[in-house]
Amino acid sequence: MKEIVFKVEEDTEEGGYVAEAYTSDNEHIITQGETIDELKYMIKDALECHFDNPLEMPHKVIMQFIRQEVFAF
Repeated sequence: MKEIVFKVEEDTEEGGYVAEAYTSDNEHIITQGETIDELKYMIKDALECHFDNPLEMPHKVIMQFIRQEVFAF
């Protein structure tokens, strides 16, 4: 696996960010962090825990930030 895409959203209840991704085997990886830098560290840690073989671990992580904005009039 060359790359993996994490969808990142702000955690409105607890603060910080939540990142979710699916592997090529449709396995779900989810992690969170208080800041973007902490989230990057936690993503790296989650990937190292998920992939037993370092050769199977993605070499590139894409973080797609999802932002929801609600307004009423």
